[in-house]
Amino acid sequence: MKITEELIDHIAHLARLEFKGEDKVSIQKDMERMIEFVDKLSEIDTENVEPLIFMSEEMNRLREDEPKITVTHEEALKNAPKKDSDYFRIPKVLDK
Repeated sequence: MKITEELIDHIAHLARLEFKGEDKVSIQKDMERMIEFVDKLSEIDTENVEPLIFMSEEMNRLREDEPKITVTHEEALKNAPKKDSDYFRIPKVLDK
C-alpha cells in the first residue's frame, strides 16, 4: 500500500489533525514503516494455526454488582473550582 499525500490529508482530516511541511513527511515515513511491519505478517505460514480467541485459559472472576456510596455529595463538590449549592458550575457550551 502506497501512503500518498492525499491519504495523509484524508486521515488527518478524519482525526482532526493538521500536518505541514516536515511533519507531513515524517508522518508519511512512520505510516509506511507501520504498513511494512504489518505486511510482514502475510509472509508467515498460518495454515494449521487455530484462531486465538482468548489470551489465556484463565476465566474472569467477577464480583457482584452491589450499589454503595463511595463518595458523598459534599466530597464530590469539595475540590470543584466553581459550584452551586448542589451542582458543578461550568462555562456555557451551547448557544440557543
